[in-house]
Amino acid sequence: MSRPLPFDCPRGLNRLEAARYVGVSPTTFDKLVTDGRMPRPKEIGARRVYDRAQLDSAFDALGEFDVDLAVANEWDG
Repeated sequence: MSRPLPFDCPRGLNRLEAARYVGVSPTTFDKLVTDGRMPRPKEIGARRVYDRAQLDSAFDALGEFDVDLAVANEWDG
């Protein structure tokens, strides 16, 4: 017996959904796609769709922020 598809979390995302999915603005997402840090969309007819699985892989490959824990943050405390 097959399970129902989770339509609230589709595999293919439009540009705005993809940007939100990875947690950035659409403009920042466009820059990430242009410089190759995020995948290019797939074309389905006239639509451009970003593959959620590819977004996950690209997000995993992003470098981590190098935080020097010895430096105090003005917002700490």
